[in-house]
Amino acid sequence: MSEFSAQDYQFMARALQLAARGRFTTPPNPNVGCVIVQQGHIIGEGFHVRAGEGHAEVNAVRDAKSKGHSLVGARCYVTLEPCCHFGRTPPCAQLLIDEKVGSVVMAMRDPNPRVCGGGKSMLEAAGIQVASGLMAEQAEQLNRGFLMRMRQNRPYIRLKIATSLDGRTALSNGKSQWITGPLCRQDVQRERAQSHAILSTAQTVIDDQASLNVRPQEMRSLGHTIVADVRQPIRVIIDRRQRLTGHERLFELPGRIIRVTTRQPNHELGESLVVPKSEHWLQAVLTQLAQLEINDLWVEAGMNFSGALLKEQLVDELVWYHSSQLLGNSARGMAEIGCLDELSQALSWTLLEQVQIGDEFKYRYRSRLQKAS
Repeated sequence: MSEFSAQDYQFMARALQLAARGRFTTPPNPNVGCVIVQQGHIIGEGFHVRAGEGHAEVNAVRDAKSKGHSLVGARCYVTLEPCCHFGRTPPCAQLLIDEKVGSVVMAMRDPNPRVCGGGKSMLEAAGIQVASGLMAEQAEQLNRGFLMRMRQNRPYIRLKIATSLDGRTALSNGKSQWITGPLCRQDVQRERAQSHAILSTAQTVIDDQASLNVRPQEMRSLGHTIVADVRQPIRVIIDRRQRLTGHERLFELPGRIIRVTTRQPNHELGESLVVPKSEHWLQAVLTQLAQLEINDLWVEAGMNFSGALLKEQLVDELVWYHSSQLLGNSARGMAEIGCLDELSQALSWTLLEQVQIGDEFKYRYRSRLQKAS
């Protein structure tokens, strides 16, 4: 099974398409899709919807059996290595063994230490042929946050910046609503909805009266998913000086809020995450968030905090909304990253996507410090 056929690519592409359906609901679990094939025809398919519910393989097996199909000798395509341990659900590798499938093609191994080759070994020990690596890059893209958490013990960070035509993020008095138009703001809602958590600062919450939630009424149907009963991302607020009072708008809305401070707070507002001051405080915060099983962060903050993330090279993707307005030299810049003495010190980015949204543009960049995928 070292070479893959055109049909293999076709069926794995379908599994990846299914996996993407779970992108609004699966955290902290990864997005996974599964397709089961018998004699060149799909007999069952499924994807993982949310933690605690059936994995992709379970749903695909259930789909096939509900149609009266036997899985004996079938070929199973799955975007991530089948699990081999008991967690919220039983091991999927054992399910495939029990159903007597003939072979399994997986896009990539699961870096979770509880799996990491164990599912493959379990299947092979039962006499099932296993191949991996088919469309692995596409599978990686589906689970950047989960994979970052497993491999580097921190969430994947996407920094959102909205600027005027001349690269300004707010007026000199701090006002920034609204630099971009309604179509761009609707796109931000879609990005938020696909994020495990939204990270901001007390300063931004106070200045913008920010709610930092997902508003389904501003969103359209996305592919096969109608975003109506959308999962609200966790809201993580950096509040080192404990400026939040509990009267801010975001506390009136449903959803989990984690307030990050450097010392034990004098009053409780949501959950508190105390991270003592240190030289690499931001990195320590991210490690703590990873331990809370947060996969990825969508960051919306002012120029100072955005600059701090950039200076410490903690931003994996930069998502830039570029409006058609001019704000002038007195307005605030994109990010405060300090003075550079040489161009060689400049932070470098690779353009991944450029989309026109009405009269405005959205650019997506990946840090060149990150492995291309």
